[in-house]
Amino acid sequence: MEHGQHSGMWVPADPPTWGRLFLPHLDGWSLLAALSLLGIVGYPVAVAVLRRSGVSWPWWRTAAWVAGCASLFAVTGTWLNGYSMVLFSVHMAQHMVLSMVSPLLLLMGAPVTLALRTLPRGRRLAGVPRALLLDALHSRVGRFVAHPGFTLPLFLAGLYGVYFTPLFDALMDDPLGHQFMLTHFLVTGLLFFGPILGQDPWPRTTGHAGRMFELLIPVPLHAFFGVAVMMAGSLVVRTFANPPAAWDVDVLADQKTAGGIAWSFGELPMVFVMAVVLFSWMGSEERKAKRLDRAAVRTEDAELTAYNARLRAMADRASPR
Repeated sequence: MEHGQHSGMWVPADPPTWGRLFLPHLDGWSLLAALSLLGIVGYPVAVAVLRRSGVSWPWWRTAAWVAGCASLFAVTGTWLNGYSMVLFSVHMAQHMVLSMVSPLLLLMGAPVTLALRTLPRGRRLAGVPRALLLDALHSRVGRFVAHPGFTLPLFLAGLYGVYFTPLFDALMDDPLGHQFMLTHFLVTGLLFFGPILGQDPWPRTTGHAGRMFELLIPVPLHAFFGVAVMMAGSLVVRTFANPPAAWDVDVLADQKTAGGIAWSFGELPMVFVMAVVLFSWMGSEERKAKRLDRAAVRTEDAELTAYNARLRAMADRASPR
């Protein structure tokens, strides 16, 4: 089919339909799409290596990782990526997937844990990748970028700091800038949700109550952003001001749809994360209660033994010699 260019990016000439949105199209700038394909291949290989050593790996983690890579490819390696250059609604759907869906699925795959279990150990060259990963997990830089004082503003900056400033149009006008923005959405989601989900070793850990608090802070701010875009009486960004005339697009209506996507799309992922944290919290409390019960049993046994020993000692002293 015919296609055109928009700021150096490939754009389909035909209007979007559900049948066209997810047609694969790997253009020269699909870095995330290439990484997603690499992840789909590399992760099962690592699992196979782990199982060959006699260590099992949950099937659902593999499924979550593959689904995360598939979602990443779906919005960066298909026609949807081209349509996202000219339609605000498609771009916002891409943004929400990259920042909230793909990161959650990838993190549920526990890739750091898998890497630490499969990468070679030792001080030789083969052990360098594992050593570098451990150094990153224990570094000051790692603790800084995993701190909510950094991840939360970064997460919100991906909304307010990008769309309500000239930055968005500047990034969309440059192919490298566009790829940087998409990568920013993904990395921000990984950094924000990583310590909250707690599926992997992370540079910073916090209790379940703190994780729940960190999760709830951006919810109203995220919703307000979506409402602000929906209620705007003029175009928020100029990139989407002139879609192809043949597509017959009402740009303000499309912008309203984009705001609706931002407002509603984030609710389900947040509920999912909340459920994961709550179940983890309950499981932790249950394990703690069992440990206390076992300790109590051991203590009671020790006290009973000591009590019986005192009785025998008293009996020995009282018995005639």
